[in-house]
Amino acid sequence: MGVIAFVRQTPSGAILVAQLVGILAYPFMEQTAVGRAAFAILGITVLSLVVLVVRITPFLSWVSVLIAAPAMVLLVIQVFTASEQLFAWSSAFEAVLYFYAAFSMTAYMLADTTVGRDELFAIGTVFTFFAWAFAYVFVVLNAVDPLAFTAPTGDDVHSWMDMLFMSFTTLTGTGMTEVLPVSGQAKSVIMIEQVVGLFYVAMVVTRLIGLQAARKRV
Repeated sequence: MGVIAFVRQTPSGAILVAQLVGILAYPFMEQTAVGRAAFAILGITVLSLVVLVVRITPFLSWVSVLIAAPAMVLLVIQVFTASEQLFAWSSAFEAVLYFYAAFSMTAYMLADTTVGRDELFAIGTVFTFFAWAFAYVFVVLNAVDPLAFTAPTGDDVHSWMDMLFMSFTTLTGTGMTEVLPVSGQAKSVIMIEQVVGLFYVAMVVTRLIGLQAARKRV
């Protein structure tokens, strides 16, 4: 199966692969100006795939385009200006887009009575959508209040990988991150993400059990 065919037949799988590749690539992109430009370009690519994924869901695709457009414009500006101040602004739009995509993909999964290959990919995709969404919220909080999070090093400036790692560890309940919430707003968002992580896992397990029980009755 070619890349284009894979994207068309399993858009959820395509976005999941792109995000997992991004996790491996992000540490190499934060060190240099060229890397940060590549980071912005990768962000635009992933946003395009997110918009594509929303098109297969019951939610309105034009809403995702409306949210993604300013984020993409800001990312393009970052490519040419290397302005780190714009990252917080683009992160705000990206957080909204990822939350919208996560809920739309959840509706997509719940709409089917059978679980196909793309629905299986969608399980992981929705999880990463929530992880990315909360990570971007952390970026915005850190920009508004540099003391919202702390770390053993005492450094008040936290990288994107720090925020994404904290989001994944919070969502999974492992709590392995070295970055800790300090402000009340940061703690509130952390608690909400913990609830979302627990609820999502419970929903997926319940959904799969229900489908298996319905299949046995047939």
